[in-house]
Amino acid sequence: MTRFDSYTDSIFSAFNFNAHKQDVVNKKHEIIAGVYEFYNIAPTNVLFVGFNPAILALKSKNITVTEISQSARDFLIASGVKFEYVEYQDLAVRRKEFDAVIALDEYFTFAQDDKMQQDQIGLLCSLAREFVISTLKDYKNQDYKDREYSQPVLSRNGNSKRTYLESHDWDLRDRSSWKTTVYEIDQTTNNLMSYGPFDRRTMYFKQLAKFSLDSGANNFMVHKNLMYKSLVKKNYEHVISITFDGN
Repeated sequence: MTRFDSYTDSIFSAFNFNAHKQDVVNKKHEIIAGVYEFYNIAPTNVLFVGFNPAILALKSKNITVTEISQSARDFLIASGVKFEYVEYQDLAVRRKEFDAVIALDEYFTFAQDDKMQQDQIGLLCSLAREFVISTLKDYKNQDYKDREYSQPVLSRNGNSKRTYLESHDWDLRDRSSWKTTVYEIDQTTNNLMSYGPFDRRTMYFKQLAKFSLDSGANNFMVHKNLMYKSLVKKNYEHVISITFDGN
């Protein structure tokens, strides 16, 4: 497990607080739809990893979710989303079952070491018939000021305000490893909620491409015209698709 469900609970909380939920859903879904349109494929069987508002706009006939907390699942049910929930450890038997696997919010950086990253990539690649969609920051050209903190988000809902801040504690011995904690600060009540810390590890584009091709992918693409932004940070992430031959 990557504890990705706990991390995306911070996104779930930020979404629930947002005063313009439908706009958020539309913007996040536009990213996924952009990849669909690029390949001219409309998946009917999708696996979604972690909570993301885009799932509320999915029109697939069959939606499966994993690494999503019980509270987020309850919300999806209350919102009328029909889905199957699968535990992470039970995914391996679903080989090539899904047209698309969607794992946004830098999913492949949530790992303790290289082997764990390779195992995650290998697993998701084994599940997808058409493509895997994910996101990554450009760690090779990362600005030094972004290493310790992501750019914070101030969200307003009526007279209430909340700040979301990601703090990154880098390992002094392993320059590729760090721990992320997300802080949710209610500026109306001064209440503080934290998520994490989560084990993280850098993932470079060439690194992800190699691991993907080693796992049976036939192509890897960074979509230059698509950029993704989380609800808990202002940093943009590159949208990536990993494609297969459909068999």
